Amino acid sequence: MDRSNWTSPLVGFVLLGLSAHPKLEKMFFVLILLMYLVILLGNGVLILVTILDSRLRTPMYFFLGNLSFLDICYTTSSVPLILDSFLTPRKTIPFSACAVQMFLSFAMGATECVLLGMMAFDRYVAICNPLRYPEVMSKAIYVPMAAGSWVAGSTSAMVQTSLAMRLPFCGDNVINHFTCEILAVLKLACADISINIISMAMANVIFLGIPVLFIFFSYVFIIATILKIPSAEGRKKAFSTCSAHLTVVVIFYGTILFMYGKPKSKDPLGADKQDVADKLTSLFYGVVTPMLNPIIYSLRNKDVKAAVRNLVTQKCFTW
Repeated sequence: MDRSNWTSPLVGFVLLGLSAHPKLEKMFFVLILLMYLVILLGNGVLILVTILDSRLRTPMYFFLGNLSFLDICYTTSSVPLILDSFLTPRKTIPFSACAVQMFLSFAMGATECVLLGMMAFDRYVAICNPLRYPEVMSKAIYVPMAAGSWVAGSTSAMVQTSLAMRLPFCGDNVINHFTCEILAVLKLACADISINIISMAMANVIFLGIPVLFIFFSYVFIIATILKIPSAEGRKKAFSTCSAHLTVVVIFYGTILFMYGKPKSKDPLGADKQDVADKLTSLFYGVVTPMLNPIIYSLRNKDVKAAVRNLVTQKCFTW
């Protein structure tokens, strides 16, 4: 690939994606497109029912509506770019578009980490302190909690994106990824990135470490409280209220740990295979998880299923 025209950081980047595997590109184009449509439909329906159905106007469903909106924003910031890269021989992206995509991706990821922690707190109060739930999780509290998660995620993304985009990029502007993933972009910088690494480490502690610990201890108390419930039916009902959230947390953080926690291969052939595996894992994190969220939250939730049925019935009669 001729890189002579890609020496200026103000021109743009070349996204490598799966260029070395053209057969996989066509297959993944169809697969990712279908999954993206499911994401838009599933999360869009969840947002509609949480707004329109009065029975779902509670803190838990308010957070769920935020999570669904976040998943739509997150996938929309990257999936169209990925789909285009599967069909375009020269996979280029302008510098400014790369910065916007990096900001949106980082902001949505950081916001989701905080939001999942907020949802764990909501479940903790509902199960461990049910009598105080209306007071602790009043509208005056849970709305600022959700807004705070968006502000925190966006602020962190602005800092990380600004630090990354101010770096000089000398000649090699080929990003070995589907999108402008921040770690892949930092590898191209021809300057000291120690400040970026320190900043990223601090962001990981704040947006990954702290929420994970908060969720862990919340569920320690939740499980301890559930086990004290005398009847099996009561325990089952209590656990069903938080099982969906726990499943989403395990998938979300499990994928992140798998992506960044596994050892790197030193063998060139193994490194190439691992490179493809890393990209596909990133794709799973960015597409499969948002697709599963509405399915998981509605599968065993009678209120959501009833609200969806009512919405469909109303639309059918209206038409």
